[in-house]
Amino acid sequence: MTDYLAPPWLPGGHLQTIWPALWSRRFEASPPQWRRERWNTPDGDFVDVDFCEAQSSGGTGLNQRHRPLLVLFHGLEGSSSSHSSQAFADWGIRNGCDVAVPHFRGCSGTLNLMPRAYHSGDHEEVDHLLRRFKQKVDAQGRPGLVAAGVSLGGNALMRWAGEHGQSAQQIVKAIASICSPLDLTASGKAIGEGFNRQVYTRMFLRSMKPKAMAKLKQFPGLFDARKLMAAKDLYEFDDVFTAPLHGFLNTDDYWLRASALPLLGQVAVPALALNAQNDPFIPSNSLPTQAQVSTHVKLWQPRGGGHVGFASGALPGHLKAMPQAVGQWLLQHIA
Repeated sequence: MTDYLAPPWLPGGHLQTIWPALWSRRFEASPPQWRRERWNTPDGDFVDVDFCEAQSSGGTGLNQRHRPLLVLFHGLEGSSSSHSSQAFADWGIRNGCDVAVPHFRGCSGTLNLMPRAYHSGDHEEVDHLLRRFKQKVDAQGRPGLVAAGVSLGGNALMRWAGEHGQSAQQIVKAIASICSPLDLTASGKAIGEGFNRQVYTRMFLRSMKPKAMAKLKQFPGLFDARKLMAAKDLYEFDDVFTAPLHGFLNTDDYWLRASALPLLGQVAVPALALNAQNDPFIPSNSLPTQAQVSTHVKLWQPRGGGHVGFASGALPGHLKAMPQAVGQWLLQHIA
């Protein structure tokens, strides 16, 4: 992906972000078929996990014992229906790799039970989920477990790897972050300005505010409803909701402490960080450099691709290239 070039008909970071999410082909034939499991969490809540299994979805027919498992952590307000989730599932079907999408709390279509949601540095959630997946993989005799995270999910995954250092090698063979805001302060500022504020911020708040208000109905007094409804950007929303509900003082404290960037030098498992230089959400001058990461971290920073775009081919384009490149990089680390 380092030499990725967007099609001539798809110029600029914004088009390369919006068009693939809405109109490019996510799968070759039929949509991936998901099977859902509900897992209880250590704090008395639940997480819904969707599985796309290569054999049952018309894939290679490899016995489960021979199929690795790729865990894909979705992005902000994402799910197994996101374009990136469907593209990875389609890649898995064609390459003998099962794909699992664990939904961050409140993102599966069902309101979670506890007075919390999810956040960009949720490495504790990532940890208990990956350990559960590892138990499952070992019990089934699979060849190995790899994990990837899209945008927010990738920051949380990289944060987990940095927090756990050498011990992460006991859980996963390799990880990847895809278009992840590893410096949350820089990305948070960028998404709150200009075109980003008018388009992407409004889109996110359109679903985040109703879910927060549903949480307030569950737990009256949890936060100030008036301030939340008045929030005009993610900074203001996080200040009222995300930060205080998850143990942070305010948005500045949250964005600083949840960022994976300061811990990339401690990552001790094979890791890939893919970021397009024209991602509208992530300023190119905030992307990690080789001097900031450990020798285990590989940086792919193509000039184009937008935010989780990477469309290829003739109009309307397809999304095969990125899952193929990232998926194959991950699988090469499974003996």
